[in-house]
Amino acid sequence: MKRSEIKSIIEAIMFAYSDPISIEELNNIINEELSRKEIEFMLNSLIEEYREDNRGIQIIKLEDKYQMTTNKDYSDFIKKILEPNKKKSLSQATLETLTIIAYKQPITKVQVEDVRGVKCDRAIQTLLENELIIEAGRLDKIGKPIIYKTTNEFLKLLSIETLQDLPKLENNEEENNQNS
Repeated sequence: MKRSEIKSIIEAIMFAYSDPISIEELNNIINEELSRKEIEFMLNSLIEEYREDNRGIQIIKLEDKYQMTTNKDYSDFIKKILEPNKKKSLSQATLETLTIIAYKQPITKVQVEDVRGVKCDRAIQTLLENELIIEAGRLDKIGKPIIYKTTNEFLKLLSIETLQDLPKLENNEEENNQNS
């Protein structure tokens, strides 16, 4: 294998792996008879290339391991995408899921899906990320399903003090909820 190809393999491994990796681990994966110094030279070469080009990613050394990370110069931009955006609007499916949880809590995902008639994995994940619901324990039955309930953040969002301040359901909705 050519050195340029090995260097590209190292770069691909580091990008995909995302955790710190040692020279020995890289050598075992590449499975070429390379010395520690050869791999270290290629890693230092990659480090220098990223630094000279002022790229969005970089390779850093952590004790005896190396890791690919984002360039710290762009951390403000990375934070904008990674931090939960509380102002992001919720989809209709997510709002329906939140409504069911609010009125029937504590409730499991399966119970929410029974009411909605469709899967709600993504909606529940979005609600958890936006801190509108939390895991409130587990049911003591087979599979130990997670129980969800709303949070104080949910109350703040609706500008209400307690769940009793939620609008009352119409009679036919209450009957449907009691039959569920």
